[in-house]
Amino acid sequence: MLKKMALATVATVAMVGAAEARDRILLAGSSTVAPFAQIVVERFNNTTDFEAEYNTTGTGGGFRLFCGGVGDDFTDFSGASRAIKDSEVELCGSNGVTDIHEIQLGFDGIVVANSVDGPAVELTTEQLFAALAAEVEVDGEVVANPYTMWSEIDPSLPEEEIEVLGPPPTSGTRDAFVELVMEEGCESFEAIAALEETDEERFEAVCATMREDGRFVEAGEDDNLIVQRLEANPAAFGIFGFSFLDQNLDKIQGSVVDGVEPTFENIASGDYPVSRSLFLYMKPQHIGDVVPAGLQEFVTELTSEATFGDEGYLVDAGLIPMSAEERAAVRDAVMAYFQ
Repeated sequence: MLKKMALATVATVAMVGAAEARDRILLAGSSTVAPFAQIVVERFNNTTDFEAEYNTTGTGGGFRLFCGGVGDDFTDFSGASRAIKDSEVELCGSNGVTDIHEIQLGFDGIVVANSVDGPAVELTTEQLFAALAAEVEVDGEVVANPYTMWSEIDPSLPEEEIEVLGPPPTSGTRDAFVELVMEEGCESFEAIAALEETDEERFEAVCATMREDGRFVEAGEDDNLIVQRLEANPAAFGIFGFSFLDQNLDKIQGSVVDGVEPTFENIASGDYPVSRSLFLYMKPQHIGDVVPAGLQEFVTELTSEATFGDEGYLVDAGLIPMSAEERAAVRDAVMAYFQ
């Protein structure tokens, strides 16, 4: 059902783009990037004579739209909570999208959070892998995940059933979580690590495959919905971007991971282990007569210090800023297209 809904969303965005692309700038993609992009879009729409719109499709869905081609029917920007994959670059190229420009917005952390009415928990990547992987190591053997309670993994963890709400495979947050947590955690187990030498394909599958027995629940691209479900069930945990934690501290709390609390300062310093970059990808081939005027003005708004600088309005919304030097490099690189 969720897959059908996602496909319907993608189809709707594509039709909207086809019908109205020349009336506005069209962005689509990551649900994690969405709150930031939507703030920029709102400011842009209210302060210029141009219009823009951001549609949430997930990172993968956004790239499918972006890479569909050049012209009125296709998006101008793609929001992503991970870097574009080689396969997506190839898809773009096969459809004539031969110039893709990456705009880094800043940083974000991925949190494992639960209701403030639930227990405060300290987790390790090893424990998270054991809770969420389809296959785990038990007594030196790689077997289907038998754990139903957190306390079965470690007695220090809550004596509660494992229920974790997280993003679907189309999400960049899912990709980043697998890379930063699951793949890191799996290497702590000797029998699994040994597979890398004997059966690399199986090793990669074991490390990257989430369980599908109801303990990990794909909750769609709407992170606000996950927050609501955590409020309703204090025993459940959710996986989403730091900005959603930051905006809902009266309702949810972030778990310590590998001894580090998910805070603005810890993500900015690189101490928090589950952090990643956030991006918008621009299609330079749309500069000029292909889509409506306003691309330069939009990029100017997006990369201004008032937007993503240390005191910018996106930082107020939870974005972790890059250094001044990094921001200047991002700004100079994208504005070069308009000179």
